[in-house]
Amino acid sequence: MLNRKKKHAGREESASQPDEPQRRRLPLRLRVTRITWQWFACTMSTGGLASLLGQQPFTFPGLTAIGKIVFILDMVLFLTFSSLIAVRFVLKRRAIMASLHHPSESFFFGAWWVSLALLLNCAASYGIPGLGGADGGGTWLVEALRVLFWMYFACATLVAVLQYYIIFQTERLHVSEAMPAWILPAYPFLVSGPLAAQIAKTQPDTTAALQIIVAGISGQGLGWVLSLLMYSVYFTRLIRSDIPNPSLRPGMYVSVGPAAYTAAGLLALGQQAHLQMPKGYMGITSLDVGDVWLAVALPATLFLWMVAIWFSGVTTLQVACDARRMDFTLQWWAFVFPNAGLAMATIQIGKALDSDGVNGVAAGLTILLVCFWLVCAAMHARAVWRHDLLQPGKDQGVDDVNAVHDRAKESEEEEKQSV
Repeated sequence: MLNRKKKHAGREESASQPDEPQRRRLPLRLRVTRITWQWFACTMSTGGLASLLGQQPFTFPGLTAIGKIVFILDMVLFLTFSSLIAVRFVLKRRAIMASLHHPSESFFFGAWWVSLALLLNCAASYGIPGLGGADGGGTWLVEALRVLFWMYFACATLVAVLQYYIIFQTERLHVSEAMPAWILPAYPFLVSGPLAAQIAKTQPDTTAALQIIVAGISGQGLGWVLSLLMYSVYFTRLIRSDIPNPSLRPGMYVSVGPAAYTAAGLLALGQQAHLQMPKGYMGITSLDVGDVWLAVALPATLFLWMVAIWFSGVTTLQVACDARRMDFTLQWWAFVFPNAGLAMATIQIGKALDSDGVNGVAAGLTILLVCFWLVCAAMHARAVWRHDLLQPGKDQGVDDVNAVHDRAKESEEEEKQSV
């Protein structure tokens, strides 16, 4: 056990502190081939922040404009990173399949889908005036978002099934190395509840809205159960093995997301069910089913809200203990995205309870997350400029994945020469 811990610690250390002789400046073409799925943690955080700014209980002139600017920035970043990773896989075409079953890079494939879901969420929040009322009900975007939601839901199902299947078939992961990032293939469903509630709000057709609400609660349930299973593995790692390297500890905040986004999704869907469900729904006439959904959603949300707060508190203590030893890694973006879900859940609870105190906590947490986003953005840009990212030994999993392509290419060339 001791040797395994030392081996694991050394592997984590090498991910954030490479040997100095390897620090040579690469040309742009080679740097592009080092873009990974983990870069979409940035767009997850940016999209989460944009969505959070659109839900604030206390507003001021210009807040909506700021939210739209962050939303547009998120779209630009998403398209840029998607283009760059596409170039990587064009230059190293065999690396794409290897990236989907690599024990570190593969889990972050879910980050691409979460980023897409948050873009759709923001499009509904900022792009539809009146949110499905008289001003916005007839816009083309209402129809487009409904179609895109169902396409996203189908793709999220395939990702959750196929990615875990690939991992189960091709990898043997050690519990001593478990990280909350193992939950990420389920994350596209963890944001399906808030997304469904936001899009259902825009739909003038009650039937279409109810279908989206039912899908949202189903997807949220799958995401939560898969996360609950991974929680047990993560807990085993924390109890029996060393905690991660200080530079990787911000990634522990990913454990906040499942409870936080499920809490936010349950209450948001409950509120929409209260508004959208007609009397006599499901053939029940003795009571209002929409009221029951909302009444059940609030206690369940409070239950999960405290779970998210607990995970956030434990992770904060772990990060603070060795903050001076931290170097920037892409996992720093976990400071923002999972805690944005916690802030959204807090906002939903504040509105449901009509509590200025809870709303004040949500506003304070939002300000804190804006500060963290600015710090992470500055550190990310600095790391790219200083070649602390996109550099041999600096990017977790890239060398292993790209090596698969290089070996296959060399084999092909040798075969051609032999012929």
